[in-house]
Amino acid sequence: MSLVELEIFEEHIAVIRLNRPEVANAMSKALLDDLNAVISKVNQNHSIYCSVIIGTGEKAFCAGADLKERKGMTEDQVIQAVQYIGQTVTEVEKLRMPVIAAINGVAFGGGLELALACDIRIADETVKMGLTETSLAIIPGSGGTQRLPRLIGLGQAKRLIYTAQAVQAEEAYRIGIVEVLAPHGQVHDKALEYAKLIAKNGPIALKQAKTAIDQGIQTDISTALAIEHLCYKETIPTSDRLEGLQAFKEKRKPRYQGK
Repeated sequence: MSLVELEIFEEHIAVIRLNRPEVANAMSKALLDDLNAVISKVNQNHSIYCSVIIGTGEKAFCAGADLKERKGMTEDQVIQAVQYIGQTVTEVEKLRMPVIAAINGVAFGGGLELALACDIRIADETVKMGLTETSLAIIPGSGGTQRLPRLIGLGQAKRLIYTAQAVQAEEAYRIGIVEVLAPHGQVHDKALEYAKLIAKNGPIALKQAKTAIDQGIQTDISTALAIEHLCYKETIPTSDRLEGLQAFKEKRKPRYQGK
């Protein structure tokens, strides 16, 4: 049985499901191996315009690292294990299409770091999440100290990381960790609703918009505007752009092909 399942929904949406519900979908090495394989498969499938990551079951999106697996490790092995989680999370962030984290249950530590690497976070209104590592005398090591401040600002990120407190979904929404709250039990449907809204748009435009945003935010405004211009230019020679204009003229839905 695969620890990460892949389902293609309506041809253009990939649903990536973490599948270790008996241990809150914790990140073992085997799960990370499977997740990397699925990420690679999705990234190479150019008919995929949007991806959704969700956990199996109702209790957990992902509870973070598999601490039972870590108990028997040497210090060097622990460092390697943390690096592997971080590398995997970064591979999610680098997916060429928009990625939605459907936070169906608790998201702690590396689980929240995985969600932070996604483009949009949709959470069940009943869930809790947090970067709780300092309570274990360590720090977030898979991007949490960098992605959370960029998302919600220094002060709130420091408050959450220093206190190791988990927050309810409503507070996470209020301070900007998640972008959308879903009624209890409906996060999967809500994520697919947003994925369909995204996937109906031009796939090359989506890729270039993601590139412009993600690269631009790392630099000064002048450089960022130059990056945006380069990304815009990538959309000009595409047949999709012409199809969009033609569909608008004919008052019909465009049929984009990613070309």
